[in-house]
Amino acid sequence: MPYGEYPYNLDEKGRLVMPPPFREFVEDGLILTRGMEGCLYIFPLAGWRRVEEQLEGLPLTDAGARAFVRFFYSGASKARLDGQSRIGVPLTLRQFAALDTQAVVVGAPGRLELWNPERWNAAIAGTFSDAAPPTALLQTLTV
Repeated sequence: MPYGEYPYNLDEKGRLVMPPPFREFVEDGLILTRGMEGCLYIFPLAGWRRVEEQLEGLPLTDAGARAFVRFFYSGASKARLDGQSRIGVPLTLRQFAALDTQAVVVGAPGRLELWNPERWNAAIAGTFSDAAPPTALLQTLTV
């Protein structure tokens, strides 16, 4: 499971060096797509296949499900690490996530997230400013 956060720069062509702790996680290829809260999600190919299975199971008659599938699929882009362990981030995805020259690569269960540094800091700060922790977190931490 990937974890940690790593600030990195994007080059003038929109390429990002994958942090060493995450390279094995995506060595067989990856899918980049739009994520929640204005970040990008990076799935290893095997993980993306599981996501696709779940999306294929959504009812075609549900307008919200159709909208989400469009959001997720239309931004999807397949990539592989190049010889210098970089991935190219398409312009449309860089614009969506407000990525210019800097990014934060973050580990999450089953995926990586690619954040604009200011958005990342705001998301983390927002977690601490909430009055109460999310119910799911409380259930996870209760042993």
